[in-house]
Amino acid sequence: MLNIITALIVLTALFGWINARFLKMPFTIGLMAVSILFSVAILAIGFFEPSFLAYEQQLVASIDFHEVLMDGMLSLLLFAGALHVDFGRLRTYAWPILVFATLGVLTSTFIVGGLFYAFLHLLGTPIEFIYCLLFGALISPTDPIAALGILKKLGVPKPLEIKIVGESLFNDGIGVVVFATLYQIALLGTDQVTAVSVGLLFLEEVGGGVLLGVVLGFVGYRMMRAINDYEVEVMITLALVLGGYALASILHFSGPLAMVVCGLMIGTQRFRQGAMSGETQLYVDRFWEIIDVILNALLFVLIGLEIVVLPFNSAFFLVGLVAIPIVLIARISSIALPIAFFRKRLAFEPNTTIIMTWGGLRGGISVALALSLSAEMPRDLLIGVTYGVVAFSIIVQGLTIEPLLRRLQKGQNGVDS
Repeated sequence: MLNIITALIVLTALFGWINARFLKMPFTIGLMAVSILFSVAILAIGFFEPSFLAYEQQLVASIDFHEVLMDGMLSLLLFAGALHVDFGRLRTYAWPILVFATLGVLTSTFIVGGLFYAFLHLLGTPIEFIYCLLFGALISPTDPIAALGILKKLGVPKPLEIKIVGESLFNDGIGVVVFATLYQIALLGTDQVTAVSVGLLFLEEVGGGVLLGVVLGFVGYRMMRAINDYEVEVMITLALVLGGYALASILHFSGPLAMVVCGLMIGTQRFRQGAMSGETQLYVDRFWEIIDVILNALLFVLIGLEIVVLPFNSAFFLVGLVAIPIVLIARISSIALPIAFFRKRLAFEPNTTIIMTWGGLRGGISVALALSLSAEMPRDLLIGVTYGVVAFSIIVQGLTIEPLLRRLQKGQNGVDS
């Protein structure tokens, strides 16, 4: 394991240098792009030296991507992201964010599932509807890790950034719960899973996750308020995240939601002023910024390296190409109505629907959920399609969101003038 971690860190540093020196893309996008190019080069070399490719595949396959992200990185990344979100602004847009993260995810899941099911039937390669819904559930949540890493550097209006990032932080946890529910139905069958059991599971996961996050935040506040030692207080925040996420797993609560709520609480001005000295705030912020940067870098390199172990099939490529517009259609359909409803009440910015659709990036969480599918399911197809959508989202949407924003702003200024 130490050798694998060492190799990942070395590759991440090397890819980061190549991007900074030559490509000059945004940090996370550049890392993933270089990592994909590296993987493609490995596959090309493998035609002439199969043993080299076999070694690389064995190395990447030894990394359980689902476990590394869902049980390792995710808690740290979500807490770090939530810690630096403006809670006052987030509270202003609480209702639309709640609607985007719940009804939006559910609506998108069924739209993606229905369109994907219909397309596969037209293609002559049908799969059961429940598996199409599983694909809809794993691909519908926008990834806070990808969104946070890109949007903050693009000059997006602050209220719009809060909506996109806030939605991404919460719909991640909701998406995982929806996926887990559908996964259980796929395994047990609809006759073994009732509407009541689904409702209770949803309430337990979501309600329990939020409640646990509040409790963790309160415990952290009381402990940090009682002392003035930045070294210990930084350790307390780390313990809250790792210990809290493990506790959520034991209690069958949503760990992602618990981390988001805990991070938001600790990041509020009231918590900071009441429990942390200025020195402690500085060290806590710097520590979690470094954690965020390092883990983000490793995650996007891992996503790129996964290419060498993905199943290749020409049919998957065609399905993946069609899945991209399906996901975008579902995204715009699921957010258009809530945006129209809240537009006047909360003075939404012009072109919010377009920006939230194109800026709603998919990332590692979707890949991790796809990799968790069992062998009895159409796993290879769904993994391949998911990877294609994620790669398009991060590289194509991520690289074009800034020009899109400039064009929309220019058009808006032209209208205003």
